[in-house]
Amino acid sequence: MEIGLYTFGDVGRDPVTGTVVDARTRLGNLMEEIRLADEVGLDIFGLGEHHRPNYAISSPSTVLAAAARETRTIRLGSAVSVLSSDDPIRVYQQYATVDALSNGRAELMVGRGSFIESFPLFGYDLNDYNELFEEKLAMLLAIDEEERLTWPGTTHTPAVEGLGVYPRPVSGHLPIWIAAGGTPQSMVRAGGLGLPLALAIIGGEPRRFAPLADLYRRAAEQAGHADKARVSLNVHGFVAEDSRKAADLFFPAQKAVMDQIGRERGWPPQTRAQFDAGMGPEGAMFVGSPAEITDKILGLKEDLGFDRVTIQMAIGIIDHSEMLKAIEVLGTRVAPELRKAG
Repeated sequence: MEIGLYTFGDVGRDPVTGTVVDARTRLGNLMEEIRLADEVGLDIFGLGEHHRPNYAISSPSTVLAAAARETRTIRLGSAVSVLSSDDPIRVYQQYATVDALSNGRAELMVGRGSFIESFPLFGYDLNDYNELFEEKLAMLLAIDEEERLTWPGTTHTPAVEGLGVYPRPVSGHLPIWIAAGGTPQSMVRAGGLGLPLALAIIGGEPRRFAPLADLYRRAAEQAGHADKARVSLNVHGFVAEDSRKAADLFFPAQKAVMDQIGRERGWPPQTRAQFDAGMGPEGAMFVGSPAEITDKILGLKEDLGFDRVTIQMAIGIIDHSEMLKAIEVLGTRVAPELRKAG
């Protein structure tokens, strides 16, 4: 069992203290967090791509390149790269560069993105949402397959005739994950391509995602890729010495972020009662003491069949010193128990 962290590099005002955290401060703190995650033995640290004023990370590969020289063993990945509005050749080159800087520790997680700002920003039509991803994903996989790319071109990608894409990854190939929010079509696509699946669970009951994970594995088996099927859970959560402290630290920041998104998408504001209910064994909040987090993850493992969990603990603005304490607890008290359980 692997366990790690991911973040989007939130900036803005601390809902508790009123302190404003800007991009320079957040990125500096983030380097400390990634270094500590490496030191305490976490397996993976992922960075998301966003193009909004409340996030510092619009270029995850740039930040990961800096982290590559600050760390020794932790894997470094995107979470996610919005491939639909990017150039597959440049994305591949960027993460192959991170791979070289980190001596083979880079991963690439691609998806269509949970926000839409990158599409008009880079001149893409949202009406082409699905086609953009499918065509660019196919091109990305072709780049990974062969050093010299021969690509016929599609509506949204150019033709390439036998040209090299450099640098190449240390092992010859990049680990490429598909991130999905839970549509059956996404499960079938990832399984059929033989790519590992990162399943985002940020609401509802995680156990209800079991049929989707099963669909993914069936699609992989039918396509002859059963040996390549892997599932990661990407969740919201926080760990502290006891569940009340964890909730008190995490809730204000998490609520501020989710309420802002809710205002844009028509969701009602989150209540503390709803949040506390989500902390239970069947809820989507992975918040609590080390034992509670461990038990919750292991309790879901049999139904969902995952072998990696990445937690977004740095959602919104949370005191940096408290974040460092949480990372240490996750690495020294939760991760060993998960690995011991297999």
